[in-house]
Amino acid sequence: QVQLVESGGGLVQAGGSLRLSCAASGRTFSSSAMGWFRQAPGKEREFVAAINWTGFSTYYADSVKGRFTISRDNAKNTVYLQMNSLKPEDTAVYYCAAEPRDPRRATAAPNYIYWGQGTQVTVSS
Repeated sequence: QVQLVESGGGLVQAGGSLRLSCAASGRTFSSSAMGWFRQAPGKEREFVAAINWTGFSTYYADSVKGRFTISRDNAKNTVYLQMNSLKPEDTAVYYCAAEPRDPRRATAAPNYIYWGQGTQVTVSS
């Protein structure tokens, strides 16, 4: 059974940092792109960041560019999201996703096959 388990969420003050982790089990995703998405209350799920299978290509939403960094460790079957200079508008449930059906559309949520349960990130002002 394939599982993606996110961790590292929590409550932080504006300007602070958090590091999210997404550990995969049940199969390896070392040849798959992976992504992070988020969903705030009353809003649609939105793209945050994605990384290709080698880790050499990364993509970011304009709202997080320069503040967030996505990375992966294929030996650990884990993807990370380092979040710095957090803002209250970053408050959301953050989801990890793996294996887009079309790797060229790594920023599109419906494209992903596997999803984690999410981890809450709350940024206070």
